[in-house]
Amino acid sequence: FLSPTTNTTNMANIARTWYRCPGPRTVRPVCVKRHPDFGESRQYCLTAINRTQDDGVPDLWKVYSDAKGSALAASKKIPSVNAQAVFCNNETNLAKIDIYGFDYDYTLATYTDELHLLIYDLAKDVLIRRKKYPPEIRHLKYSPKFAVRGLHYDVQNGFLLKLDAFHHIQLGTVYRGRHPIDADQTRDIYRGIHVPLSQMSTKYGIGGRTMVQMMDQFTLPEMGLLTDIADYLIAKQIPYDSEYLFQDVSSAVGECHNSGMVHKAIMNDLDRYVAGPNGTPEYLQRLNAAGKKLFLITNSSYAFVNKGMRHIVGADWEDLFDVVATDARKPTFFTNTNKPFRVINRRGENQTFGRVKSFDPGMIYQQGNLNLFIKLTGWSGMKVLYFGDHVYSDLADPALIHGWKTAAIIPELEDEINIGNSVEYRESLTWLFTLQTLIEEAQVHVDPESMLIRAAWLDERNRLRNHTKALFNPYFGSIFRTHDNPTYFSRRLSQFANIYMSSLCNLLQYPPTYKFYPNRTPLPHEIPMSNAKLRALFHNSPSQLLGK
Repeated sequence: FLSPTTNTTNMANIARTWYRCPGPRTVRPVCVKRHPDFGESRQYCLTAINRTQDDGVPDLWKVYSDAKGSALAASKKIPSVNAQAVFCNNETNLAKIDIYGFDYDYTLATYTDELHLLIYDLAKDVLIRRKKYPPEIRHLKYSPKFAVRGLHYDVQNGFLLKLDAFHHIQLGTVYRGRHPIDADQTRDIYRGIHVPLSQMSTKYGIGGRTMVQMMDQFTLPEMGLLTDIADYLIAKQIPYDSEYLFQDVSSAVGECHNSGMVHKAIMNDLDRYVAGPNGTPEYLQRLNAAGKKLFLITNSSYAFVNKGMRHIVGADWEDLFDVVATDARKPTFFTNTNKPFRVINRRGENQTFGRVKSFDPGMIYQQGNLNLFIKLTGWSGMKVLYFGDHVYSDLADPALIHGWKTAAIIPELEDEINIGNSVEYRESLTWLFTLQTLIEEAQVHVDPESMLIRAAWLDERNRLRNHTKALFNPYFGSIFRTHDNPTYFSRRLSQFANIYMSSLCNLLQYPPTYKFYPNRTPLPHEIPMSNAKLRALFHNSPSQLLGK
């Protein structure tokens, strides 16, 4: 994971000067211009070798030592990123947003880790009762430290793995159960590391012949069950078909949700499963006071939402919203043009049988479709900002088809940023990029000694990559990045979400007229230009810019 203030291009350019500065062939000085982000702007020279070499080859270990010292010094000057900031993929001007829409689960309501344990245990019981799985699996325990969101499950091979934005498998992140599949075996099975588009799931995370993406928070216990049961069957030498296992686990988890078991358990113990104060009441009240229109579209039932919102916001929560639509059946809500809205009473029962021709204050609706919603409200285009946690089901169609502005709530973001701010990660990452550039530039030296040195550097580079990966998660690393590229999840996030944040309350730091600008990242062929210092002010304390 790279923070928006991490200018890796400058690190690379600093290292490259060791090979590009002019000087006598026998003694090559190294002139480095320190970037303003890493200290005062001045030039200084280092001696690349401490002895004359007749062959003109620099002392690579001396270059290495000098580069490492500069890299570690530079790492101390990289500004931290505020983990409670809002981040921008596409320019978004809040002053032009008149209508705010919200999903419920993991958006207005946030949950404790206890919810994943609940779903895991309930689904185990369904597998034992309904699918006749061995009763011994009841003793399996959910581990929250294994899987991360955004992984793909290879249904055909029974592997859980991580893909980057180019459909490449990150070697070292392929598991059958909890057993890692090594790089050579991975290449043999997939004939390389690329996964063809024909095997990928759709933007809704369904439909792929082989690869199904586990996209939201609710899939974490599902991944836990898939891996733990596979481990159990392997250990007991019980033959199994990985596709049947996937279907069974997926249907068991689905039954827990669709039958109401999960909702009932949450409603019976809100303090255990619903996270503490998250800023939702304050943010909704601020929007309401500013005269903004608010609506709620959720797949959850009214009874469930009402119980949770009364707990989070208060008994009068409905007064904050102009339209409340439950049981929406997203993502088909955004594409189906035939499903009508129905009015329900506070007990969740159908109150009328006539066609809904307008949205009236104080009424609760269910089902429906987005085209009819737009027709009845007139709310369309970029004056609408919709918040959700599921990049596909909540955000894809509103952004691509209807032109809404979209905002993603990514709870994992805060922890990832805090890790990225740590001294250990900064030092490792800065040195990793510097070392990688030295390896690239040293390729011009093809003498045997230089090639051996470069091989040693490559070994160190691999160790550094694995170390930085393990700081986030020892099995799969960051949900946002592989070693070099954005993950498949990160690519979809940047495509479907204009802004993203760890929690809805992060927006309380910004005035309602705030305009978010994306960080302009130079392409490989462009001149590197950094606005890291200025952006650090935005991310660390937006109110400072207003003199507050």
